[in-house]
Amino acid sequence: MTAGTDTGTGSATRIRGISPADWDAVAALEAAVYGPRGLSEGRAALEARGEASPSTCFALHHELRLAGYLLAFPYPPGRCPDLLRPERTAHRSDNLHLHDIAVAEDLRGKGYGRTLLHHLSDAARAAGYRRISLVAVSGMDTFWAALGYRPQPGVTPPPHYGGDAVYMSKTIREGRPHGAQNPRAPHDTHH
Repeated sequence: MTAGTDTGTGSATRIRGISPADWDAVAALEAAVYGPRGLSEGRAALEARGEASPSTCFALHHELRLAGYLLAFPYPPGRCPDLLRPERTAHRSDNLHLHDIAVAEDLRGKGYGRTLLHHLSDAARAAGYRRISLVAVSGMDTFWAALGYRPQPGVTPPPHYGGDAVYMSKTIREGRPHGAQNPRAPHDTHH
C-alpha cells in the first residue's frame, strides 16, 4: 500500500510497503519476537520472502520508527514455507500465506496487529485471493481461531515450527479468483 495510509490508530502511524531501508529494523524486530522461541530466520530469509510478494508485505511505522511488519505471499494451500532456508520463488496460488507478523513490545495490545491484519485482508481481497493461511505457533491457535482462522485437518507443519504448531486458514472471498493481479506465475526474485 502507499505511504500515508490511515491506520485508524492515530495520525503518527502509517502502513506502507516494506522498503529496502526497512530490512535492518524488520530483522531486529523479528529476532526480538521470534528468537526466544527458536523461530528466528534472519534477514536474508525475511528479505527473500518480502521480495516474493512486495504488494502483500507491509511495514507499520509509528512515530518515525518501524514498529511492526507483516510478511505474506502466495503459497499453495496445505503447505508451509521452510524456516531453514530462504525461498526465492513466488508461487501461483489463490491462497496467501501469512508467514510473519510482529509488533514492537511497547505497542502490543493496542490494536496495531489487528490493523496490519485488516490491511492485509483488504489487499488480499483486492488482488483476488480466496483465502489466507498461516501456521499458529507457541499456542497462538486460540488467538487466530478468534479471528476466524480454522485448523486444517491433515496438514502437519514441519517440526522446525515447534511441536504445538497448527496450520490454519480463513476464507476471505468465496468462489473463483476474479483475476490474475496475483496469483502470479512463479519466478526467481533474486538476480
